[in-house]
Amino acid sequence: MRGVCVRRKRRLVAPATILLLIPTKLSRMLELSTPVQYVKGVGPRIGEILAAKGILTVGDLLYYLPFRYEDRLNPRGISELRAGEMATVIGEVRNSGLFRTRRMPIFQLTVGQGRSRLKCLWFNATYLQDKFKPGQMIALYGKVEEDLHSRELQIVQPQFEVLGDPSDSDGNGGAEKKAAESLEIGRIVPIYESAGQGKLSPRWFRRAIRTALDNLMPDLPEAIPAIVRSRLALVSPREALWSVHWPEPGESFQDLQSSRTPAHIRLIFDELFFVELGLELKRRQQKAKTGIAFKLDQRVRAAIKKILPFHPTPAQKRVLKEIAADMEKPYPMRRLLQGDVGSGKTIVGFEAAIIAIENGFQVALMAPTEILAQQHYFSARRILEEAGYRIVLLTGSLEADRKREVRRHIAQGNAQLVIGTHALLEEKVEFANIGLVIVDEQHRFGVMQRLKLMRKGEADEARVGTGDSPAPAEPDVLVMTATPIPRTLALTLYGDLDVSVLDELPPGRTPIVTRCISDDRSPEVWDFVRKQVVAGHQVYVVYPVIAENEENELKAAVKMYRELSSKIFADLKVGLLHGRLDVDLKDQVMRMFQKGELQILVATTVIEVGVDVPNATVMVIEHAERFGLAQLHQLRGRIGRGAAKSFCILMTGGKVTEEGQRRLDAMVKTNDGFKIAELDLELRGPGEFFGTRQAGMPSFRVANLIRDGQLLEAAKREAAAVIAGPNSEISGEEISRALVQMRTRWQHTYGLVEVG
Repeated sequence: MRGVCVRRKRRLVAPATILLLIPTKLSRMLELSTPVQYVKGVGPRIGEILAAKGILTVGDLLYYLPFRYEDRLNPRGISELRAGEMATVIGEVRNSGLFRTRRMPIFQLTVGQGRSRLKCLWFNATYLQDKFKPGQMIALYGKVEEDLHSRELQIVQPQFEVLGDPSDSDGNGGAEKKAAESLEIGRIVPIYESAGQGKLSPRWFRRAIRTALDNLMPDLPEAIPAIVRSRLALVSPREALWSVHWPEPGESFQDLQSSRTPAHIRLIFDELFFVELGLELKRRQQKAKTGIAFKLDQRVRAAIKKILPFHPTPAQKRVLKEIAADMEKPYPMRRLLQGDVGSGKTIVGFEAAIIAIENGFQVALMAPTEILAQQHYFSARRILEEAGYRIVLLTGSLEADRKREVRRHIAQGNAQLVIGTHALLEEKVEFANIGLVIVDEQHRFGVMQRLKLMRKGEADEARVGTGDSPAPAEPDVLVMTATPIPRTLALTLYGDLDVSVLDELPPGRTPIVTRCISDDRSPEVWDFVRKQVVAGHQVYVVYPVIAENEENELKAAVKMYRELSSKIFADLKVGLLHGRLDVDLKDQVMRMFQKGELQILVATTVIEVGVDVPNATVMVIEHAERFGLAQLHQLRGRIGRGAAKSFCILMTGGKVTEEGQRRLDAMVKTNDGFKIAELDLELRGPGEFFGTRQAGMPSFRVANLIRDGQLLEAAKREAAAVIAGPNSEISGEEISRALVQMRTRWQHTYGLVEVG
C-alpha cells in the first residue's frame, strides 16, 4: 500500500483514510447521544413522532421504560383461571363481533386454547371491528371476572396485543418472524405506552429498543465514582439498560412491577444523584459568595421585641434563631421557611426584616397576588409603623403617578420595607441598598423571578463599585410558604436552600372539626351558621373560581351573596369579597369583617391566604369537590385562629369522583398540613403539586419522588461527599467526570439552569 493514493474529487486521500470510508460494524455502533432516527427501523418520519414524546436520542429511547411487565414466560392456561385474579393469557382468535345494547355497543372476542375458550368484552369499542382475524395469536392481560348470567369466566376491557397473523408467510422472513416472536412470548415481556396515536405500538418499541441495545457501544461512560457504586451495589449502566427492558427469567416479577430491581435502582439513582450533585454545588458556590454580615446586638434585639404582638412560640424562637445566625454570616442566606397555615410565618418574616433595617438596609417582600401583597402591607403597617419604620406598597394596579412616587422613595432609600408583586421586578425599580429579599408563597414564582429580584442588589452595588472593587454583596433571601412541602419534593425543588419548619401553632388554637355533607342538606348548614353568628362568631362562605369558566363561578358567588343577604340571612350583616373588586373596596370589606362589622363574608378563593380574623369560627365551602387538596387546607386555615371551637363544612354537589372523595376524606381525617401535602403529592404527582407546572422542577424520566424517597436521601448524602473534594475514596478525576455529566444532565435532561 506504500505510495498508493486514491484520487477522489481532485482531493488526495491518504491510505489510512481509506479504512474510514469502508463501512464496518464499528461505524454503525450507536452512542447514547446519537439521534434516534439513525436506529434501524426509525428514520426521519418516525423520528418526528418520537420527538413529540421527548425522544430525540438513542439515550432518550433507552430511557423510555416499560410502564409494566407481562409474565409470558408462564402464561396462564384458560382452564387454570380464577375469578378476581390478574392474568396474562395467550390464545388463538376464534371469533369476534359487535353487538349493540340500548345503552352502548359492546365488542366481544372469543379466544381459545385447544378446547378451552375465554370471552373478552370491550365497551364502546366500535374501532375494534376490523382489528382481529380468526387464527391470530393474541396476548391478553386483565382482571378475570365471572359472568353473572352464564357463570363463565371472562375478561372485561383487557389490554391486548396481536402476536401473529395467519396470513404471515413462513417461507419469506421466517427467521425474522421467529426472532420477533421471541421478544413477545416465552419470557417476561416489557409493555410500553404507545405513541403517535397508536402508530407506534408496544410491539414496535420492543423491536426498536432491542435493535438499539444490540448496536449500542460496548462501553458506556461511567460518571458515578467507584466507591459510591460499591456502597450501593449499583450495576453498570449497560447492564441496567439491558435488564430493565429484557429481564432475565429469574427476576422477581413483583420487583419489576414496583421498579425495585437492581436495574431500576441504578437508573433511578443516576437521575437523583446528578440533580442532588448540582444542588449541592449550588449551595457550596453560594457560600463562597460575598454577603452581608448583619450585626445582631442588643439594640436590634430590643427592636424585635418591641414589635412582637404576642409571646412567640418555641418554634418561632427556634426558626428566628436559625435565620438570625444565617444573617450574621459573611455569605448570603438562602433559607426556606415552611409552616402550616396559622403557624405565624409572617411575624417571623417581619422580625428578619427588622434585623436588616436596623443595620441600615432595605427589605423587599414579594407576594404572588395583589390581595396578598395588600394584606402583608396592612399587617406591616399595623405591626411596624408605630415603631417608626417606613413601608411602601408597589403593585401593578397603582396609578402611574403613585407608582413613580413609590419608585422614587425606593431609589432614594426612604422606603425601608418595600412590599409588592411582580411589579418589584420591573427595570424601573431601583433599590438604594437592598439587604434582604423575602419571597412569599415561592411556588407561585418561577426560579428565575426569584433570581431577578436577588440581583437587584447586585445592580445597586455595581453602580457604585468600579475597577478592582470587591465583588458586590448579594442580599439575603428568605423564601416563605404556607404550603407544607413533602421532604422528597423539598430536597429537589428547594435543595439549594436550608430549611426551617414552623411545626406548632400559637397557644390557644383548637383543632378544627371538619365535616363533609351534600348540598341537599344546605338548610341544616344555614341553621348551624345562624346559631354560630347568634353566639357572637363570624362565618366565611366560599365558592370556587375555575380559570376556564371564571365568569360563571364569579356570578355564582355574587348570586349566592344576594340570596344569602336578602333571603336566608336578611337580618344579618353579609359582605362580598372577590378578586374583581377595586382595591379600595376590597380593603374596606376586609377591614369591616376584621372589625366584626360583617357577620358573614361570602367570598371566592381570594381569602385563601393572608386573612386573619380570630373571631371567624365557621367556613362553609360549596362545591368542595372542585377544589384541590392543598387549596382546601389553605382555606380551612382561615378559621381556628382563636380560642373558640371552629368548624369547616365541605358541601358537595352532584357526583363526586373517586379522587375527589379521597381529597375530602383526607380533609375530614386530619388537620396536619404535612400529611395532607404527602397525599396531595401522591394524587397529583410532583409536576402538578402546586397546581401548575413548577418552573425549575426537574423532568425525571425514571425516578418518582413519591416512591423513591430513600434513594433520594442516599443521592443527597453521596452528592455531598463528592462535592466535599478528592480524598482516599474519591479521586479528583472521578469528581471531574461526575461534574461534567451533571452539567450535561442539568442542561439537556432535567431542563434546569446550568450550574457551575
